[in-house]
Amino acid sequence: MLLDPNIENVGIKVCTKCIYDERVSSINFDGDGVCNYCHQIEMLKNQYGTGTNRGYIKLENYIKEMRKHGRNKPYDCIIGVSGGTDSSYLIHLAKKWRLRPLAVHYDNTWNSAIATTNIQKILSILDVDLHTHVVKNTEIDDILCSFFLAGVAELDAHTDLGYAFLLRQVAAKYGIRYILEGHSFVAEGITPLGRNYFDGRYIKSIHQQFGVLKMETYPLMTFWRFLKSALFNQIKFIRPFWYIKYSKKNAQKILSDKYNWKYYGGHHLENRITNFAHSIYLPQKFNCDMRNNTLSARVRNGELSRTGAWAEYNTPPLIEDDLITYFKKRLNLCDKQYEEIMKALPKNWTEYPTYKKRFERMRPLFHILAKANLVPMSFYLKYCFPSKSDL
Repeated sequence: MLLDPNIENVGIKVCTKCIYDERVSSINFDGDGVCNYCHQIEMLKNQYGTGTNRGYIKLENYIKEMRKHGRNKPYDCIIGVSGGTDSSYLIHLAKKWRLRPLAVHYDNTWNSAIATTNIQKILSILDVDLHTHVVKNTEIDDILCSFFLAGVAELDAHTDLGYAFLLRQVAAKYGIRYILEGHSFVAEGITPLGRNYFDGRYIKSIHQQFGVLKMETYPLMTFWRFLKSALFNQIKFIRPFWYIKYSKKNAQKILSDKYNWKYYGGHHLENRITNFAHSIYLPQKFNCDMRNNTLSARVRNGELSRTGAWAEYNTPPLIEDDLITYFKKRLNLCDKQYEEIMKALPKNWTEYPTYKKRFERMRPLFHILAKANLVPMSFYLKYCFPSKSDL
C-alpha cells in the first residue's frame, strides 16, 4: 500500500539514514533511528575497504592471482552477462585490467531485446567469447508457472539460482578458478531476508508439487552440488564493486559512449519475467516494492535525498505495455485463472521445504568459505542466520 509521498507525514517509523521502514523484514533501529541494514552496509565497507586504497589493493591482488592462475589457459575468469549495467560494465573493467574473461549468459528465454543487443555490442567490440546456456522455453515456463501457482513471492528465484550454478559448471569445465560478479552492496544494498529466499530444495519441492515437465535443461543447484563446487572445485567468487568506488550512473554513461549500450528503464528490468515480478507481481500480490533497496542505496550514497527517494518509492512502478498479456500467454493462463491466483492468499517460503536450517547449522563452515570467497558473503549474511520469525 502506497503511503503519503511526504516522508514527514507518514505514520510509520522510517530509518533516518535511508528509506527502509518498519515494514521491512527483520529490521530494527538504534537510538538515532538508523536501521540495522545501514549499519550492515557500513560494516561491509569497513571489511572490504570499499572505495579506499585498501580496497583497491585487495582487488589488485586478486587480479594478479587470476592472471597467474590463468597462464597458458584461454581464460582467467568468468563473468555472467545479462545486458544490464553491472555485468556490462564489469566486462569493460575486466578488459581494462588486462584480464581474459569468458562471458557466460543464462538464457531463460525471457530476455528483452535491449538486453540481448547490449550483450552482442559489448562482447563484439571487446572481443570476448560467449558461452550461452539456453533452458527450453517450455521447461522454464513450467517452473515459472509452478511458482506462480504456489503463491510465493520468489517468482523468478529459479533464474538467480540457475545462473549461479551455471557459472560454477562452466568454471569447472574450463578449469577456471575465478568468477567475477557485478553486484554492489553500495549501489544496490543487500536485500533483507523475508520474501526473498531461494535454494535448490525450495525450487525442486515447489516444482515437484505444481510442475508438470521434467527438469532436463535447467541447472538445478542442489546442496551437495553447491558444497562440492565450494570445497572441491575451489571456485572463488569475487565481487570487484565491493572493493572499488562504483556509480551506476557513471557506468551507464561510459557504456553508452563507448559501446552504444542502451538503458532498459530500471534495476532488474532487462529481463521480462524479472520486470513482471518487480513491477506487477510483488507490488500487487504481496504489497512489496523492492525499489526501496536501490533507492535507499542512492540516499546513503548522497545521490538522492530521503524526501525525493520516499516520494519516488510511493508512486506506482512503471509497467511495460502488454507485459501482463505476454505473461498470461507464455504460461497459458486465462484471465480468470490469472486473477484468482493474484487475489489468492500469499504464501511464504517457510511453508515449503528448504535447506535453510541446514545452512544455519553449518554456519561456521560457511563463514570460513565466505571469508575465502568460495561462497558469496551475501549468502552467508542472509541465509546462515535464523530469521526474525525463528527467534
